[in-house]
Amino acid sequence: MIQFQCDYCEGAHPAILKLLTETNLVQQPGYGEDPVCRQAAETIRALCAAPDADVHFMVGGTPCNLTVIAAALRPYQGVISADTGHINVHESGAIEATGHKVLALSSPDGKLTAEQVAQFCRTYWADETHTHMVQPKMVYISNPTEIGTIYSRAELTALSGVCRENGLYLYMDGARLGYGLTARGCDLDLPAIAALCDAFYIGGTKQGALLGEALVLTSDALKADFRYMIKRQGGLLAKGWLIGRQFEALLKDGLDGLYFSLARHANRMAEKIAGACRQKGFSFLIDSPTNQQFPILPDDACQKLAQKYSFAYWSRVDESHSAVRFCTSWATGEQSVDALCADIAGL
Repeated sequence: MIQFQCDYCEGAHPAILKLLTETNLVQQPGYGEDPVCRQAAETIRALCAAPDADVHFMVGGTPCNLTVIAAALRPYQGVISADTGHINVHESGAIEATGHKVLALSSPDGKLTAEQVAQFCRTYWADETHTHMVQPKMVYISNPTEIGTIYSRAELTALSGVCRENGLYLYMDGARLGYGLTARGCDLDLPAIAALCDAFYIGGTKQGALLGEALVLTSDALKADFRYMIKRQGGLLAKGWLIGRQFEALLKDGLDGLYFSLARHANRMAEKIAGACRQKGFSFLIDSPTNQQFPILPDDACQKLAQKYSFAYWSRVDESHSAVRFCTSWATGEQSVDALCADIAGL
């Protein structure tokens, strides 16, 4: 079975394994308070043009999300998200378990707009009973979104402006951030994200690392005592340097380095799959420029492809068609993609 199920089917890029092996017996202090993590954090601050940012190395995306949200919000406050947002649909109530409500807004393309957030806040504060309702205090977005779409610089700038006007934190989930930043049409970069968001993370788990994410905090209000919250939430890894080492390998050459080259490869493989689907006349649930593609296939085509390939069912479109997801990764082989494209052409 050839896997197009997700972008974390493989272990880690060989360069990461090589570095981990070479430094395996080098003793380091624990809990991320080591030279490796300090140097990796400096590299990230430089790439983000954010010299005052705090950088924390976390074990995964969900621990990032629940820790940031729990640290930022008072007990009566909630976080605004698209209804398709990861924290709303794929985290098993992790955010609610911290005592905070996810305030979901409808979004056909997975993105939140500045006007949506502004209208939500206007409606909330205009309600004379608002003290009886959960108060919005944060906006959660992901880039790319759960359905592969990306924010433009103008969209993120407008959203950031509305958040600041309304006293809301803006937090970006970056589990697939590299795939977004190297996607066709993207005009965002790390310095812009650091300037416009109060917190975001650079994903490693889905982008070549064994595990780990690099959380960047730019808001001074979020920095204070944040390590206490990481510890309280069970996210403070004793062998923290293991994550720092991986980001050292991924980011040491900056925009020309491993992190972005692996992301470009995954996007290119996804574009080949999308092209094969278009040539066959299949439409798409959404136009995604990233490593997730959502073609709408006849059910019999899904059944035929499922004999050889693993991919995700996404949603029912009509009585005889389904939207599915083909997800490429940093390690997706071109031969596997060519085989899939040939089989799509032969349907």
